[in-house]
Amino acid sequence: MNTSKTFISTFVTLSCTAALLTGCGKTTKSDSGGAPSASASAATNSAAPSASTAVANPSAPLAKDLKITFLPKKVNIPYFSVCETGAQKAAGSLGEQLKATGPSDASASSQVTYINTAAQQGQNALLIAANDSNAVAPALKAARARGMKVVAFDSDAAADARDVFINQAATEDIGVGQVKLISEAIKGSGEIAILSATANATNQNAWIAVMKKELAKPEYANVKLVDIAYGDDDDQISFTKTQGLLQAHPKLKGIISPTTIGVAAAARYLDSSEYKGKVAVTGVGTPNQLRKFIKNGTMTSFALWDPANLGYLATYAAVALASGQITGKPGEKFKAGDLGEYTIGPNSEVVLGPPIVFTKENIDKYDF
Repeated sequence: MNTSKTFISTFVTLSCTAALLTGCGKTTKSDSGGAPSASASAATNSAAPSASTAVANPSAPLAKDLKITFLPKKVNIPYFSVCETGAQKAAGSLGEQLKATGPSDASASSQVTYINTAAQQGQNALLIAANDSNAVAPALKAARARGMKVVAFDSDAAADARDVFINQAATEDIGVGQVKLISEAIKGSGEIAILSATANATNQNAWIAVMKKELAKPEYANVKLVDIAYGDDDDQISFTKTQGLLQAHPKLKGIISPTTIGVAAAARYLDSSEYKGKVAVTGVGTPNQLRKFIKNGTMTSFALWDPANLGYLATYAAVALASGQITGKPGEKFKAGDLGEYTIGPNSEVVLGPPIVFTKENIDKYDF
């Protein structure tokens, strides 16, 4: 669902209000699916060699009836529910079977259980948004050794533990964009804080590193980062952390929350507090989640890629891998339905595209 235009080469992260979209309802361990069909097993076995030794066959037919597991950071996060709709759309159009599953807490150890289950059930491919790039790596490596293709999306796993990473946007663009948006919101001067997801979230930490680098530039000499808090991708914790940041830093002028859970919680707190209109917030969120806060003046802008397209692209990559069309090596190309053709870049990474900046002027053009 890449709706339209108004891109910015900057940017931010994600978060979602629990009230917005409903989550991955059917997300229990038993939902990981059953044994693969004969055709799916054949596809898996034919793709079993590691990416370093396998040879891609761009003309290979796409395997049908593949069993694909969709594993978000945790269930019932609206952002990942939208990702799943895109993944389901792609799987349906390709004749594959995709089931969502996952833990109720955003911990790596919980994800490991689901990775192991998917491998034991002979799933052909796994789509994972990793809570910790290294902590899930041993389980992913074991799953790959059994022939399962691994596509990380949204938050990367260790490079040697997955076949491909589908990056929602270039890390540099997101970090630079976040700083630009908050600087505009506070008119280029004042203290700011970051409200992140979990302390080990790969994507969050990469974006924050870019933000720090960007803030060191002369044009941001009057913008000072004073704190980084972690809401653990939990709405209530993020809400409380927002309150804590404001109490700890009375001169705070703005908050960047590059997580859909965090930005919604921060906006909700500001909207109902004495800080409304005095402290700015921006981040990564969905239009449906933050429309109210844009329209009532709590926020002026935020950014996000299309999460449905992220799931859609990740599924096409998984099917291309399981079919032997690609192995994950840089330079290989694959087709992704309505999104067109993509080329695998360095570090076996594929970038979905630039993020969209949402404002009062354009937010009603989007419905997700």
